[in-house]
Amino acid sequence: MYNILEQDIKFLPGVGPKRKEMLQRELGIETYGDLLQYYPYKHVDRSKLYTINELSTEAFVQVKGRILSFEEFPMGPRKVRIVGHFSDGTGICDLVWFLPKKPKNFYQVNTEYIIFGKPTIYGGRYQFAHPEMDKADSLQLSEMGMQPYYITTEKMKKAGLTSRTIEKLTKTLLQQIKEPLPETLPPFIVNRLRFVSRDTAFRNIHYPKTADELKYATARLKFEELFYVQLNILRYAQDQRRKYRGYIFQHVGDFFNDFYHNHLPFPLTGAQKRVIREIRQDTGSGRQMNRLLQGDVGSGKTLVALMSMLIALDNGYQACIMAPTEILAEQHLATIRQFLGDMDIRVELLTGVVKGKKRKAVLQGIADGSVQILVGTHAVIEDPVQFLHLGFVVIDEQHRFGVAQRAKLWNKGVNPPHVLVMTATPIPRTLAMTIYGDLDVSVIDELPPGRKPVYTVHKLDSQMTSLYQGIRKQIQQGRQVYIVYPLIQESEKIDLRNLEEGFETMCQVFPEFRLSKVHGKMKPADKEEEMQKFVRGETQILVATTVIEVGVNVPNASVMVILDAQRFGLSQLHQLRGRVGRGADQSYCILVTKPELAADTRKRIDIMCDTNDGFMIAEADLKLRGPGDLEGTQQSGMAFDLKIADIARDGQLVQLARDEAQRIIDDDPTCQKTENQLLWQRLAELRKTNINWSAIS
Repeated sequence: MYNILEQDIKFLPGVGPKRKEMLQRELGIETYGDLLQYYPYKHVDRSKLYTINELSTEAFVQVKGRILSFEEFPMGPRKVRIVGHFSDGTGICDLVWFLPKKPKNFYQVNTEYIIFGKPTIYGGRYQFAHPEMDKADSLQLSEMGMQPYYITTEKMKKAGLTSRTIEKLTKTLLQQIKEPLPETLPPFIVNRLRFVSRDTAFRNIHYPKTADELKYATARLKFEELFYVQLNILRYAQDQRRKYRGYIFQHVGDFFNDFYHNHLPFPLTGAQKRVIREIRQDTGSGRQMNRLLQGDVGSGKTLVALMSMLIALDNGYQACIMAPTEILAEQHLATIRQFLGDMDIRVELLTGVVKGKKRKAVLQGIADGSVQILVGTHAVIEDPVQFLHLGFVVIDEQHRFGVAQRAKLWNKGVNPPHVLVMTATPIPRTLAMTIYGDLDVSVIDELPPGRKPVYTVHKLDSQMTSLYQGIRKQIQQGRQVYIVYPLIQESEKIDLRNLEEGFETMCQVFPEFRLSKVHGKMKPADKEEEMQKFVRGETQILVATTVIEVGVNVPNASVMVILDAQRFGLSQLHQLRGRVGRGADQSYCILVTKPELAADTRKRIDIMCDTNDGFMIAEADLKLRGPGDLEGTQQSGMAFDLKIADIARDGQLVQLARDEAQRIIDDDPTCQKTENQLLWQRLAELRKTNINWSAIS
């Protein structure tokens, strides 16, 4: 059946092969449907006329009047500034063009025009630079409604593909679509939620007559986008639950009870107990567990993970914990061995640095079952690693563990192991239900007893002298201090030099103390040695880059100084702050910046000083930066391409879409009902598009 939206964009009047190539390269627009889904970023009301005596510099406006006269001002041999003096009877403003020369067919004196643009003030008079101009008798303002504006690139503008051009192409396309566009949501959803039709939504998102028309069109299109994302996630999760049986952990035995009664380092919080109950319920249900464990820095996630692994051991299964870096894997190994004390449990490490005879012995122990808990990096899922009976896997990483990697785990046994994914970066609810939508979510929202909130302050780099005095006082009281320099990417030599110079400066400022230095360019052995000196208390100050963001636990460290804090994202600042406050003493985080800060940067610093709540910080981070850069590393965008919805700002619609998708899945788990066939058909169509649906399923 012919679908006009699949028509090649080059056949649209006004496009052709050359423009198609530009649209495809710059915006990814290949079909009529792609153009229709290239939404305006804003609209300006073109139905209203302003007078010159009403002008301000705050908004785009249009004025009807006549050009009284022109003046020309040479600007070198090849350029001229043309000024048109324009009046509507209430005042005079200037129209300004910067051109190679005055064109022959230029605007005419005493002809009535409607000018449109954003005025500025120059020489005490309002002026419009390169305004849009139409003859007054050619525009029907009452029919213009709100004019759409489209984002275009510099290359497009040079080739004549401006926002106005995109507007004209979209108008041509909508005029060509004579029949109403087919629905992609069933009537029972459209009617119950009182949405406009798909055809109306597309026409009104580009050319609304009123603000209300724009609002209803936007709501419909955002909901549909989010709904199919949620339906895809929930259908996938349903299929997984039906397809994969889970190992049944029937009882809690000696390993768990011995640890709980004789080795528990501190009483469990109510939140930790609740999460262990949820995991216990999952692992005893007969279905494979896929659970996300969220918890703020220092909330005790590792302890919960260990106790869950002990339940696996009690039922005759092996467990493993996977970390994103070797440093963090080694830290987990040390922490787990410290927790277990003299318990007769074999815990081994498998990373890239474990080689030779040691590696062979570990691989043999994994295969024969004598290695009960394995700690490692992604090396543990490679082919040579064969478990005897893997039943429980903990994945501790801040990026989503991909489906392909998880599939490798499933192939390690008859049934897939239970999976617990931990994240130390609290994720706002709307984002968690979308990115981790196929996982059940547990939250540890309490800190262990005795932990004091870290006191965070903002200092300017001109206040370093008083800061040094405060550091000296803390060290004299027996505490230790982190001083962090920014190293955004390890190829940035200037940052590395700043760290080296900073280390020399700190050695001169604190000659009476011993200092360690750690950065990502060091050899692993040297880095580990410097870290261990600080852990053992042999050095009082650790000068470092963000390599200490995870995997360092020094309860005696009470001060975290972050230099050039404006260069860090909120999540990263919160992670760094989490390195202190791990003992019973009051701890401090000092954010040092230059005096001149952008508004968003100042907001980030203020949020850090106002709260220690990781979930509040994550919510603020999402709103400030959008959902792309979750972990403060490189911008990578969402796992799927949302064209109009914004998870940061459309939380209520995300929830509504989730609820509706869940209703469909509950009502039609095998996707058989006639009234839902449109949904499954549409979902299949979307999977064929360029959206990376596999990343969320």
